[in-house]
Parts: sequence; C-alpha cells; structure tokens
Amino acid sequence: MRLHSLTLQAFGPFAGTERVDFDRLGAGGLFLVHGPTGAGKTSVLDAVCFALYGSVPGARGRDRSPRSDHAPPDRRPLVTLEFTVRGRRVRIERSPRWERPKKRGTGTKLENAKVLVLEHADGRWTDVTTRPDEAGQFVGDLVGLTLDQFCQVAMLPQGDFARFLRAKSDERRDSLERIFNTRVFRDVEEWFKGHANRLRRDVESADDEVRSVAGRIAEVGRSAAPELPEELSAWAAELAAVTGATAADAVPVAAEFTGARESALRALADGQRTRARQDRLAAARDRAAGLAGHADRRAGIDVRLDAAERAESVLPFLRARDVRRTELDKAELAVADHLALVSGLPGIGPAALPSAEPADRNTPDEAGPARPQRALRAAEQERRDELARLDLLRDDAERRRVLGRSVTALTTRLDGTREEAARLRDRALALPPRAESLREELRRVRDQASQVEGAETALAAAERRREAALAHDRLGRELEDAEARRHRAVDAAQAARDRALVLRERRITHMAAELASDLVENGPCPVCGSVEHPSPALPSGEGLVSAEEERAAQAASDTAAVRRSEAESAVAALGERRTAARERAEGRTAESSLAEVDDRGRALAEARAAAGESRRVEEALELLTAELERARTREGELSRAEAEVSTELDNAVREHGRLTAVLDGARGDDPGLEERIARLRGEADLLRAAAEAATARDGASEEYRSAVAEAERYRADARFSDEAEVWESAVDEPGRRALRERARAFDDELAAVQAALADPELLAADGPAPDLAALAAEAELASAAADRAVAWRSMLEERARRLTALRGELRSRMEGSEPLLRRYAVAEGLRGLAAGTSGDNTDNVRLSAYVLAARLEQVVAAANDRLLTMSDGRYELRYTVDKAAGDGRARSAGGLGMRVVDAWTGVERDPATLSGGETFFSSLALALGLGDVAAAEAGGADIDTLFVDEGFGTLDEDTLEEVLDVLDRLRDGGRAVGVVSHVADLRHRVTTRLKVVKGPSGSRVEHTG
Repeated sequence: MRLHSLTLQAFGPFAGTERVDFDRLGAGGLFLVHGPTGAGKTSVLDAVCFALYGSVPGARGRDRSPRSDHAPPDRRPLVTLEFTVRGRRVRIERSPRWERPKKRGTGTKLENAKVLVLEHADGRWTDVTTRPDEAGQFVGDLVGLTLDQFCQVAMLPQGDFARFLRAKSDERRDSLERIFNTRVFRDVEEWFKGHANRLRRDVESADDEVRSVAGRIAEVGRSAAPELPEELSAWAAELAAVTGATAADAVPVAAEFTGARESALRALADGQRTRARQDRLAAARDRAAGLAGHADRRAGIDVRLDAAERAESVLPFLRARDVRRTELDKAELAVADHLALVSGLPGIGPAALPSAEPADRNTPDEAGPARPQRALRAAEQERRDELARLDLLRDDAERRRVLGRSVTALTTRLDGTREEAARLRDRALALPPRAESLREELRRVRDQASQVEGAETALAAAERRREAALAHDRLGRELEDAEARRHRAVDAAQAARDRALVLRERRITHMAAELASDLVENGPCPVCGSVEHPSPALPSGEGLVSAEEERAAQAASDTAAVRRSEAESAVAALGERRTAARERAEGRTAESSLAEVDDRGRALAEARAAAGESRRVEEALELLTAELERARTREGELSRAEAEVSTELDNAVREHGRLTAVLDGARGDDPGLEERIARLRGEADLLRAAAEAATARDGASEEYRSAVAEAERYRADARFSDEAEVWESAVDEPGRRALRERARAFDDELAAVQAALADPELLAADGPAPDLAALAAEAELASAAADRAVAWRSMLEERARRLTALRGELRSRMEGSEPLLRRYAVAEGLRGLAAGTSGDNTDNVRLSAYVLAARLEQVVAAANDRLLTMSDGRYELRYTVDKAAGDGRARSAGGLGMRVVDAWTGVERDPATLSGGETFFSSLALALGLGDVAAAEAGGADIDTLFVDEGFGTLDEDTLEEVLDVLDRLRDGGRAVGVVSHVADLRHRVTTRLKVVKGPSGSRVEHTG
C-alpha cells in the first residue's frame, strides 16, 4: 500500500486547506516529518487513519471531534487520501460529524459523517460507495488490516512499543490479542471452563437426587443411610430383604386373629337370626287373631264392588242421552235464528220457510225433509247462477278502470310533451348567439395567454438584476466596513513593527549592560573570561530590554502583519464581488429593479390568468355546443311522441265508453257490479245456512229418541229398578280401585300370616331367647384384635414394597450419574489443561498464552534481525515462559515473558534495565518485527509507506546512524519511510522533509527537498 497525497481541511490543528505530497516525500525513500511540539506532526498520521477507517487511533479518537478549533464555524472538515493498493488506485474523501451554523436564523445544525470512495479505472474516477459501512468493508477487504493492526504495521509508535517491551504478561497478552486477533483461544478457554462448570452442576444435581432417594429409604426403613456412596446399594438391598422377611412372618399371625374374628361374628349373627324368627312368629300369631274379627267387613267390599260394576255399564248410555238432548236444543235455537234472517229476502214467502216450533222429541218424524227446505235450496241456487254470470263481467270492469287511469295518464303526458317541446324550441333559438359570443372571447384570451413564456423569461431576468443590485448595495456597505478594518489593521501592524524595531535596537544598544547584569563576583566574564569586573556597563534611563520582551514584541508584530494581510485581502475580494454585482445589475438601482420586478410579475400573472381563462372558455363552449345538439335531437323525439300519445288517447276513450254501457246494464239497482255480487253471495249463504240448520235439527231429534230407548234397555239389563238406583250405586274408577286395593291388602295380609304360622324355620326357633349382648361383646373384642394384626401385616408389606421400589430407583439414579462423572472428569481435565492449572501442562501456560507465545517468538525473531544491527551486535531479545519481565508472579501469569541478552556480559537482563537510547532502538526493532508478523498474519497488502513516530532524541550520534541504516534498509523494494521527530540533527541527515508550522490561527505544512 503506497500513499500518494493527503489533503486536510479544518482538521486537527489545520484551520485551512493543506496538502501533503507523499509521492514527492517518498521519492528518496526516507523523509522527515518535523516541527515544534504541538504543531500537528501526529495529526498528519491521524488524518491518514481517519481517511481509511473513519476514526482516530488511541485516546485522541475518544476525546473529541477531529474538527479544527481554528477554522471558521462554517468551514466543513474534510480529509482526502489518495493511495494505491494491490494495483488499484483509490481516493477517499471523509468528513466527521460536526456542527455548522444554520443558514437561516441562529443556532447550529448537526451534519452527519460523510464519505465518498472513488477508484481510478479506464482513465477516469468512478464512484464506489457513499455509505460509511460499505466504505469500511471496502477498505478492510482491500487493505486486509484493522485500524489497530494498521497502526502497528504502518504507524510505528515508539512510545507504545517501549511500554510493550517492559509490560507485564497480562498487559502484553492484551496487546498481542488486539493485534493478532487470537481472542478465539481465550473463548475456547472460557468455553472449557463453562462446560466443566455445567457438568459439575449436573454431577452435583445427580448426587443430590441419589442422596434424596437414600433419605427416603432411610425414612421408610427407619435406618440411617451410610455416608459413603459405594455402601448405599448394599445397605438398601439388606434393608429391603429384612423388611420383606418380617412382612412374610406376619401373614400367618394375622390369619389366626382374623379367623377368631370371623367365628365370633358368625355366632353373633346366628343369635340375631334366632331372635328375629322368634319375634316374627309372635307377631304372626297376634295378627291372625286380629284378621279373624274383620271377615264381615271384607264381604261387604265385594257386594259394593259388584253394584258399582253394573252401574258403570249403564252410565255411558245415560250420559249419551243427555248429550243428544243438549245438541237438539242447540239445533232448534239455530233454526230460529236463521229463519229470522231469511224471512225478509226477495222471493222468500212464509210458505217457503220451515216451522220454527220444536218437534215432539219422543215421536219419530216419518215425513222426511219438509217441502219449505227444498224451496230454500231452490232460492239459493237461483242466486248462485246469477253470481256466475256476474263473475264473467269482472274482467270488463277491471279493464274499464285501467282504461280510465290510462286516459288520465295519457292526457297528462300529452300536455307535458307539448310544454317541453315549446321550451326546447325557445332554447334552440337562444343558444347560437351565446356560442358565437364564447368563440369571440376564446380568441381574445388565447392571444393573451401566448405571452406567458416571454413574461416568465423577462421576470427571471428582472429578478437576477434585482438580486445583483441589492448585492451591490450590501457589498458597498461591507466594503466600507472592510476599508475601516484595513486602516485599523495597517495602523496596528505599523505600530507593532515600530515597537519591535525599537525594542530590538534598545536591546542591541544595551547588550553590554545586559551581559554585565549577569556577572557575578569572582565569576568569569562570558566575553573576556576575566574574573575581575572593574567597570561593568550600566543601562541608560530607559532600562534593559529582555529577550522575552523582544520576542513578545516580534510575535505581536507578526500577528498584526497577518491581520493586516487578511484585512487587505478582504477589501480586494469585496471590491471584486461588488464590481461583478454591478455588471450583473446592468445599470439598475435597487429601487428601479424592484419596480421592474413588480411590473414583470404583474404581466406574468395576467398572462397566466388568461391561460386559465382560456381553458374555462373552451370548456364552456364545448358544453354549450353539446347542449344545442341535445336540444335539437330532443325536439324531434318529442314531436314523434306527441303524435303517438294522441292516437293512443283517442282509442282508450272509445273503449272506456263501450264498457261503461255494458256494466251499467248488469248492475241493475245496485250501486255497482261488485256491490251486486256481494249482495247476492250474502243472500245465497244465508239461504244455505237456513236449510242446513233445519236439516241438522231434524237429525238431532232423531238421534235423541234413539239414545233414550237405548238407555232404558241397558238399565233393565243391569237389574236396576230405576235411574236413581243406577246413580246411587255408581262409584268412580279411583273409588273402585281403592275398594279393590283394600280387599287385596286384606287377602295378602291374611295369606302372609298363614304362611308365617306354617314356616318350619319360625316354628323351629320357638324356644328360649339367645343372649345377644354377650355374643356382641365377644365379637367386638375379636374384631379389634384382628384389625390390629391386619394393620401390622399391611404396614410391613407396604414398607417392603416401598423399599423394593426405592432400591430400584436408587440403582437407576446411581447408574445414570456414572456417565456424568466420566464426562465431568474429561471436561475438568481439558479445562485445567487449557487454563494452565493441570499437572499435564508442565509449563503452567494457558492455551491463549501458548498461541500468543508462538506469535511472540516470531516477533522476537524478526526484531532480532534489526536489533543486532542497531546495537552493533550487543543485544538480542528472547521470549520465555518463565516470569515476565518486571513481573513477580509465577509461570501461570501467562508465559509471555521477555528478556534481553547482553552479548558483552552474557547476562540476561530485564528490559527495564536498558537506557533510554537502548530502550528506543530495542522498541523500534520490536515494533518493526511485530509489524512484519502482523502483516503476514492478517494477509493484508504490502505496506509501501510507513512512519516511525518520535524517540530519536534519546540516541547518540553513532546509534542514530545505525538506526537510520536499518530504516534505509526498509526502503528496499520501493518502500517509503517517514520519520516523525523534532530532533535537529535529523534535518541535516534527511534532506526530504515535511515541515509542520504552527501559529495562532492554526498550523500549516511546507515541503522541503
């Protein structure tokens, strides 16, 4: 990777725009970056890192924004780096986050970080990306190094490597991990540790489960568990076997007690059964005597049931007779009502009506249907026939009503059509003049709208002239203020220059007095060397001028000169800008340009309004033309419709008159056809109802006579003397059922008593009563003893069962924990091996430290190639797994120790014992070696431009030569090496230089050689 150029603007101490030409500096291979302390030498290197990675290395990147405090508030901080890597030329432009003044109002606005990556290909620059994340990925892939690795490989900070050389193992491990990215091995150590801890917790959990099962076994078996895990299985087996044997011995003992309980219970049950049989036999004898006294009452129930059964066979016929009588009464009332309704109907005389008097209910009517009933049927039929004829005329009546509505609707439609036709004729005559007026207006507004483009051009030109005229006036006022500031700056610069010259002249004049003021008694004179000072010079009345006063006056003069130059530049710039503004204004003043803009604006507004009006008139004309066409079309349609409606109306009027004459003849004296139909239908219904009522009355009379005869016949068959006897003997079904239940209960009870008196078991039990109290006491004592024996046996059996189950669970838990123990042993061994605490790790070095030690060994080998030359073969670095340099801990501290072998004495030394110069070139050799190994490890691009920062002031002349020889060798293959130092001797040895000059308004760079 070779750097070509770096441009800085408002970055770090650089307030303006500064450009570093690395191609020019690196042409000779070795170049010097020098300047006073605080000028910004390191900031040049920071800018390179910022352009590549968007960050400043070390604590400087965390402190604050890299934007320059010397730059004006509105100047954008920007770093541009152009370089070539892997044959690709790339340019990166990057700005950090910064706050700029708002363009309107007060306050500031935050500008986010921005980046632009370009690549030169095919003779032109093409954009690669503008996204910060993509830019970081692009640089990382192209360069192949992180920011920390790049700083260690390309920016060799001597101070950091001096600390690395003298660091403790832990500190050295942190640095190597950051450079070589070996954190993965620390992660492996942590994983082994975490994995072993997890398995340890699993083993502890399994052991807790085994102990829990053993505790339950001890609780059930009432025996303390052994402390040693290997004794648990035998203890559980022995406890289960002993408990099982005890439970087996308890079985026959419990059986004896249960047998005695069963015998006592059987004796008690036999005594209770004998006592119960004796009680049943005595009760049966008592009940038999009572039933013998109620035999007469039992016979009366049978007589009562017989009479009730015979009355029940007659009662249905008596009830049927009463129903028929009720129906006959209702039929006679209906006949009377219907005769009253039909007596006044046309054509119905008294002879045609049936008799309203009731017939003899006990004498059969043998004459058949009466003649008046046939007359009623005939009158009904006449009305039904006329109704049929009138129904045929209903369609004509409906058609007449429809025609009447049609005549009304057609008349209204015809009148409306004629009115609309008249309106359309008037409208068609009025529209053409309006259309012609709109066409004339359209031509006018189109002419005016065509001037919009010219008006816009004229307005834009007027606005530019107005802006220029206003700028001319504003710049005139600013120029007056700048002239005043220039005059003040010129006066101040002249006064400061005069004062500096006066002070310098006074100091030169009084130099002898100044030297005399430093003389001391018996001290040598700095001029002549004499220790005697007979007549030292004395200052004049104005007094001595010190060197500090002279330098302060010169600095004030330089500052005033810079301000004078800035003020003069500002006046010149404002004058040029004011002249350009006057030319752009084309002779207009602010007032005339404002009036011109107003005139041009009004003309443009009028033209735009005419354009809008043109569109409106066009739309109105189109609507009016379409309306005229529709009116003419509609007028023709209405003429045809008027003729059609008039013909249809004449036909409807003629048909309506014919149907009216026919229907008037059919309705007779009734108001209308429907009224006549309704009247005839009502009369026919009344006649039919009257005939049907008379027929129903005759039928009801005949049914009543039959029911009377049938009831008398059944009463005689049931052997009742009269109807009253029937009703007296009648008993309802619940009553009969109750009588039958009473008889059946008496018979059942008598049969049960007789069966009990004949039962051989009851007869056999007749004798002395057993002693139940004594038998119960014996049974209770036997049951209590048996319960205790059974409980004791059950307890032993349950204990044996639980111990057997727990023994199996214990065996399962112990077998399940064995694989965990084996895995834990393996994991714990690997953890100790990786952590350096295992006996197998003879050096007690952690895995990560072992890997880093291999890298450190490579770094030391690369560093020694250069250290032997720098130290003239005296010193050589050696890494060791013993105690670290300056570290008083044991080997387990990390195995990253470092010693210095002194070939002159043959003694290994602690790096802390080296002198300042020895520490510098040892650190530089270590930094170069570490850079080579880090670059090879990262697989990045070759670094063709690198920097060595500070530390040269600690070297003597010979050692400095040797160090520069080593740096010269770094130039092999076209590499450019930049030495960052303020050592004066380097300016004579290195001819190509970049000087960083600091000042009150910021730093700047100068190229030399």
